[in-house]
Order: sequence, then C-alpha cells, then structure tokens
Amino acid sequence: QVQLVESGGGLVQSGGSLRLSCAASGSIFSFYVMGWYRQAPGKQRELVARITSGGSTNYADSVKGRFTISRDNAKNTLYLQMNSLKPEDTAVYYCNGDHSIRPLTYWGQGTQVTVSS
Repeated sequence: QVQLVESGGGLVQSGGSLRLSCAASGSIFSFYVMGWYRQAPGKQRELVARITSGGSTNYADSVKGRFTISRDNAKNTLYLQMNSLKPEDTAVYYCNGDHSIRPLTYWGQGTQVTVSS
C-alpha cells in the first residue's frame, strides 16, 4: 500500500509560478513510475508529466517548456515546478504512482491549482 499526499496548490495570477509536492509513504518509492495528472471541471483527467525512477521524463504538449517534473528518491518526494501559468492550467492536480513491475497504481487526493487572468 502506498500513500500519496500532495501539497503546494493555490491561487496564482497568470504568468506566475507554483511548485507542487507529493510525499509518498508505505512502499519503496524508487520502484514506481511517478506522474502528475490534472482534471479541470467538466473535463477528463489528463496526464501532465511522468518520470521514471531513473529520471526519464515525458510531458503533455500543453505544458512543455513551462513545467518541470522531478523526484527525490531519497526523500520519497515528487515535484512539479509550474512556471508561466495560464488560466487553462486551472485544475485539480493529482499525484500518481505506477509500480514498474506489478499492476499496482495509486493516487493522491489532489490539490487545487487556480490561475486567474
């Protein structure tokens, strides 16, 4: 069992920055591919960015060049640095962990990010 707890969301003006964190506990963090997803009102949950244990990353086209995903395996923590935020980035952001071998996936409770124009 893995527990994921997000923090760092809030209200920011367009063009501003936020840094999300996701603290993981309950299992070996380095075994998991970690990701950030988001869900805006009335829309489906979508992938924002993912990172493997070795640090390989991939991003949604809409956030490339503005967001940076990173992880600290020693601290069991996942991060998402969000710069040049736009109103369309407004959503609940969820932390996700997928075991690299077993069919196990976990979600955090989500943190709200609101970008005002």
